[in-house]
Amino acid sequence: MSYASQADMTERFGETEVAQRTNRIDGLTIDSSVLDRALSDADAEIDSYLATRYALPLPSTPLVLVRMACDIARYRLFGEAVPETVRLRYADAISLLKRMAVGDVQLAGITAVVAAGGSGNAVAVRSTPKQFDAAALANF
Repeated sequence: MSYASQADMTERFGETEVAQRTNRIDGLTIDSSVLDRALSDADAEIDSYLATRYALPLPSTPLVLVRMACDIARYRLFGEAVPETVRLRYADAISLLKRMAVGDVQLAGITAVVAAGGSGNAVAVRSTPKQFDAAALANF
């Protein structure tokens, strides 16, 4: 599931900026393959945080994730010359994702699969009872 689309990007940042960031030839039209790659990378980055607390794919896309996906994709599209405002928006998105991963912030309307306060790293182990105890091994 993609959290954001080309329409979301152009609505937030304008068609001119999106074209300049994606079209490496003339910067006049949006290169949808470049944009789709940036949005996919943003999705993967978001999922890497959410997977510790939520079952993926999510049943719906909260608006906060649309915003974060756009900010992350925009940051990635700038490459080496990232303006400070774009870098700060990316840092804010990552900070919020980290807080979601540990349960300090919840996605509205979506149930976490890890209990609040849980680490998300718990492992359940089931085994058979001991076959050899200290008394059975005393003669060896």
